[in-house]
Amino acid sequence: MQLSLVIPLLNEAESLPELEAWIRRVCENEGLEYEILFIDDGSTDGSWAVINALKNANPRVRGFKFRRNYGKSAALHTGFHAAKGDVVITMDADLQDSPDEIPDLRRMIVEDGFDLVSGWKKKRYDPWTKTFPTKLFNAVTRRMSGMYLHDFNCGLKSYRRDVVKTVEVYGEMHRYIPVIAKWAGFGRIGEKVVEHRARKYGYSKFGWERFVNGFLDLLSIYFVGKFGKRPMHFFGTMGVLSFLAGFGSLLWLTISKVFYQQWGIADRPAFFFGILALIVGVQLFLAGFLAEMINRNSPRRDEYLIEQEI
Repeated sequence: MQLSLVIPLLNEAESLPELEAWIRRVCENEGLEYEILFIDDGSTDGSWAVINALKNANPRVRGFKFRRNYGKSAALHTGFHAAKGDVVITMDADLQDSPDEIPDLRRMIVEDGFDLVSGWKKKRYDPWTKTFPTKLFNAVTRRMSGMYLHDFNCGLKSYRRDVVKTVEVYGEMHRYIPVIAKWAGFGRIGEKVVEHRARKYGYSKFGWERFVNGFLDLLSIYFVGKFGKRPMHFFGTMGVLSFLAGFGSLLWLTISKVFYQQWGIADRPAFFFGILALIVGVQLFLAGFLAEMINRNSPRRDEYLIEQEI
C-alpha cells in the first residue's frame, strides 16, 4: 500500500465527513492506493457512529475506538502500529490541516528521500493563548534538542514506514517525534510550510497543563536519549562523585583529628556534609543498578485497551 493516513480524534463528529471526503478526493486524483485510520480517543459526541458510517461508505476507512481517553500519543502509537502504507501521514481531525498538502508531503518522502517531514504552520489562526505557549515550547525544544525545526508540534507530518514502526510514542511524546526519530538514527528530517486553517467546528482541546506536561516529557526524552540504555552511566557517575566527596571530607577530618589534634569534628559542618554525601552516593549508585535491571526486564508501555476495531 502506498499511503496510510493516521488521524487521532477526540469529539470531532462534525468535521469527520468533510475530512474523509476531502482526503478521498485528493488521493483518488493522485491515483494513490491509500487507507484512512481514524483513532477515536474516547470521544463522547458520537464520533464513533460517524466513523462506522464512513467505513460503510468507503472500504478504505479503518477505525479504532479506545475505551477511555488515553491522549494523542496513544492514538498515534496505535495508528502507527496498524498502518500498512509505505508512507504514513498524520493530521488532526479538526480540518485545520489541509489534505491538499498530502501529495507534496508524500513526494518529499518518496522522491526526495526524507525519513520524516514536519509541517510548519507559518501563518496561524489560533488565539495568542495557544500561539504564545507554542512559540515558547518550540524555542525550548530547539535549544535542548539541537534540531532547528520551526514547529515541532504540528500535527501534519509524513513519515517513512520504518520510522513509525521504530519510534515509541507515549505520554505527550507526540510533540517530540522528530527528536525521537533523530536519536533513533533517522537523520534525514525535513520541513515544509503548510496551510493552517481556522477551526470550523468544535473547540480546541489545548490546555496549559499540556504545555507543562510537554516540557516534562522533553526532559524525559533528553535523559532517555542519552542514558536510556545505560542508566548506570548517569546514576553511577553521580553516585561515585558524591561518595568520593563525602569520603574525602571525612578523611580530612580524621587526619585533622589524628595528626593535628583537632577535637570536636562532629560539630563541624564538613562532618555532616561528608555523612550526607556518602549516603546520597550509595543511594544514587543503587538507583543506577536498579534502573539497569528494570530497563532489561521492563514490560511494554504501549498497551491500550481498544473497545472496537472496524
